[in-house]
Amino acid sequence: MRVPSWAGELARYAFLSLLVAWVLVPLAIATIYAFTPLEVYYSDAILPNSLTAEHLRTLWVLGAGEAFVRSVFVGVLTVFLSFLIGLPGGYALSRYVFPGRDAIKLGIIATRMFPIIVISVSLLKTFFALGLNDTLIGLALAHTAMALPFVVLITGSIFGGIPRDVEEAGLVFGLSSIGVFLRVTLPLAAPGLAAAGLFTFLLSWNEVFMASVLTLTNRTLPAFILVSAFATPTEPIRFAAAFLMILPALLFMLFARRYLVTMWAMAAR
Repeated sequence: MRVPSWAGELARYAFLSLLVAWVLVPLAIATIYAFTPLEVYYSDAILPNSLTAEHLRTLWVLGAGEAFVRSVFVGVLTVFLSFLIGLPGGYALSRYVFPGRDAIKLGIIATRMFPIIVISVSLLKTFFALGLNDTLIGLALAHTAMALPFVVLITGSIFGGIPRDVEEAGLVFGLSSIGVFLRVTLPLAAPGLAAAGLFTFLLSWNEVFMASVLTLTNRTLPAFILVSAFATPTEPIRFAAAFLMILPALLFMLFARRYLVTMWAMAAR
């Protein structure tokens, strides 16, 4: 028996609708209840008839503001260090053929095989010896170690999608190798690199295990929420904490859509 075409389309749209609901419904619940007054939240009302920012102010008083700033600082520093090390590595892997290149790629991927808890314990002992424990720089270095494999492989794919003829034309017109990289290659790769940088920032922003183990007084927002915000018995404050965590991700998707499409197109070449 042949299935009508409209039935297949209906099944596809129903499946896509379930996927969208699976993602958006929890986000909507966290956003709504983050601004719901206590008396309305604990009433029988399903949707609030009034909104309040009191829960966010309470989190700010508890220290979420300082934790937010620390998370931004660690994320920006992680992006800077990851690109400072990862961009040359990705470019070398995409442009040059040398002995052991495939082994290096495999080794980069293999670093993601180890559980974070094993790396965290080793890093904690090392940071104590170096005086980097409970510091934002030490946490940024740990996040850089996590982000480097991603940065090297993604930037390598981006650089690999840029034709060599363009770089050779720059050399013909008198640019040095560094000049070609700075004035030709980087501008062409900028959309993909911007998306990779935003992904790296979100990796640092959402990381909680290392932030909880390696810091005590200088905790970032995820570690602060895990230790302080979720310890409160008031559930709307927990929703407010969740809202603070998902807000940067939503802004990221809003501003990075065109960069993501460009990056995927370049990586697929």
